[in-house]
Amino acid sequence: MDFVKELSLQFSLKDWQVEKVIELIDEGNTIPFIARYRKEAHGSLDDQTLRALAERLEYLRGLEKRRGEVSALIEEAGAMTPEIAEALSCAVTLAEIEDIYRPFRPKRKTRGSAARQKGLEPLAAKLLLQLKNSPTPEQLAAAFVDPEKGVLSAQDAVQGAMDIIAEDLSDDASIRKRLRSFAAAQGVLTAKGADPEKESVYEQYYHFSQPAAKITPHRVLAIDRGEREGFLKVSLEVDRESGMRLVESACVREGSPCTQAVRDAAQDAYTRLIFPSIEREIRSSLSETAAEQAIRVFAVNLRQLLLQPPVKGRVAMGLDPGYRTGCKVAVVDPTGRVLDTGVIYPTHSQAKAEESARILKNMIVKHGVEIIAIGNGTASRETEQFTAKVLSELQGQAAYAIVSEAGASVYSASKLAAQEFPDFDLTLRSAISIARRLQDPLSELVKIDPKAIGVGQYQHDMPQKRLTEALDGVVEDCVNAVGVDLNTASAPLLEKIAGVSPSVAKNIVAYREENGAFRSRADLKKVPKLGPKAFEQCAGFLRVAESADILDNTAVHPESYAAARGLLRLCGFDEEDVRGGRIGALRERVACFGEEKAARELGIGVPTLRDMETELLRPGRDPRDELPPPVLRTDVLEMKDLTPGMELTGTVRNVIDFGAFVDIGVHQDGLVHISQICSRFIRHPSEVLKVGDVVRVWVLSVDMPKKRIALTMKDPHGGKEKAI
Repeated sequence: MDFVKELSLQFSLKDWQVEKVIELIDEGNTIPFIARYRKEAHGSLDDQTLRALAERLEYLRGLEKRRGEVSALIEEAGAMTPEIAEALSCAVTLAEIEDIYRPFRPKRKTRGSAARQKGLEPLAAKLLLQLKNSPTPEQLAAAFVDPEKGVLSAQDAVQGAMDIIAEDLSDDASIRKRLRSFAAAQGVLTAKGADPEKESVYEQYYHFSQPAAKITPHRVLAIDRGEREGFLKVSLEVDRESGMRLVESACVREGSPCTQAVRDAAQDAYTRLIFPSIEREIRSSLSETAAEQAIRVFAVNLRQLLLQPPVKGRVAMGLDPGYRTGCKVAVVDPTGRVLDTGVIYPTHSQAKAEESARILKNMIVKHGVEIIAIGNGTASRETEQFTAKVLSELQGQAAYAIVSEAGASVYSASKLAAQEFPDFDLTLRSAISIARRLQDPLSELVKIDPKAIGVGQYQHDMPQKRLTEALDGVVEDCVNAVGVDLNTASAPLLEKIAGVSPSVAKNIVAYREENGAFRSRADLKKVPKLGPKAFEQCAGFLRVAESADILDNTAVHPESYAAARGLLRLCGFDEEDVRGGRIGALRERVACFGEEKAARELGIGVPTLRDMETELLRPGRDPRDELPPPVLRTDVLEMKDLTPGMELTGTVRNVIDFGAFVDIGVHQDGLVHISQICSRFIRHPSEVLKVGDVVRVWVLSVDMPKKRIALTMKDPHGGKEKAI
């Protein structure tokens, strides 16, 4: 298989781009490094495209490997023919290759294999000929009656021969391919209630049917879960007569005494062997496609969550709400260092609530708390109301935001949390984590298994290995896109950097603790087990703010330092001008000189030149700072305060196949259905919205008993919907 041609066609890329990406991957380069520092080589493809291409390349290589294995096995069996070889070379999926191998695969005992052991294969061949002047099947079978072999009558022999024919038809790759295409195009996925009288969340699927080719991924996942939990009975229905005709057309010849026997065998093959197998394949394919879609949605949401803008330079308080055990409180300084902790009981008695208010006020005033992060779990609503009341009495000293606490309990009970906070119990660790999530979501969330963060749909039903690979890739891309401070980053954060393994991350921290802060990127070469290749991959993503070389605090790669200094000289600047922020005219001077001419003179490509300009203009830049900040509140609404038509500002918390959930400050997120996101047609909400977007919404309806809020982004006054 020509991988370059195949991938070029699939990703709509030029052959040279794919060829270079494959070469870079095979040389051991990481995706973040290829995306950021080899743009000229592949035409500035983004990290998501590169990762998808790498995954597809791995699949195609696996396909080619299996093709070779099957070819060798058929050769070994002495059954290879030019037709089989041609079919193998033309197969484009693993399913097609397995279909070709199916007749040669060792089988457990079947009705067909039992008939072969009784010597009935020649009879099957005679029946299949369907000669016009042939004797009847029973007459042909008379010669095969042999009680010693278990063939007691002519009818037994005919039945055995038909079992052989049915099995051979079932193993025919071309028949299976045609039936698979037919079932995929014409099949209808049907679900019925296992107990129609029993109430469940799956009631909408108790009388459900939809063409398999059109069913949406989230419905497939819901139906699969309902079936697993015993609430639904699910099947794929196709027109049986049409399906059987497809099989019959491959073997039935009219006008022979043997025709009916062969037709019966074909129908048996369809009903007993082929269709049940095809049904499993189609349903498995639907589930796999739905899972891939869900994984993509999870990955997109996770990327946006991780890249939410940090709230820098402020003292933060984290509140981990609770009823019986109280609300855990932690105060951290702008660097995330713990200043104070405590437990308050705002949901207990009036006296306890008043005492809690005094404690909270004292902590806020004492430490100069400016922002408060409230976890969105149990007792969050009550804690939010309590906090809003306290803040109103402090007259605007601080503001709060609701923060997802998904995964906080997982982190607080982990070995990492125990090492980081050995003097605090589990509950206080959660409060610290919640505070830090508002200060710097990325640095805190990388400590948690991405699957526990909860910005997907049906994530527990996904193939866990595939989900982990996809989400780990997102985390790696996000961390490298932002970059990390070499002198403050934790080991879990460092190991997400391209080229840095967990053991090397620990060695970096150990080196820092033993020798003090890194003074330059070059000092990385002194870290044990961090060799030249690892340095090449990771150096550009690690910042050293304390370095005497200003370039060490940018995303300019050390391999391009000479070019960066050359660019400054070309434009009449030096490194002190960079440090002092006096190079505002850099882009204009490059434009006057000519981008392509400047790039040639410096020995770099235009994409690298542009990246270099951006980094020199803002050393130590954080791309997240350019995004809208999170919504901070000082008061609170309740569901009963909402009325249809009310305009609100909210934050997108989750984007799923059928809409988006928006936090509007009433504890219960509202749903904006896909039909209410914008006036134009969209296939998926992610075309318009992403996690963290601040949006303007209007209330459509409020269902108090079911705690459901329906929202719209379509301005009832005719304005244009948009993220704020």
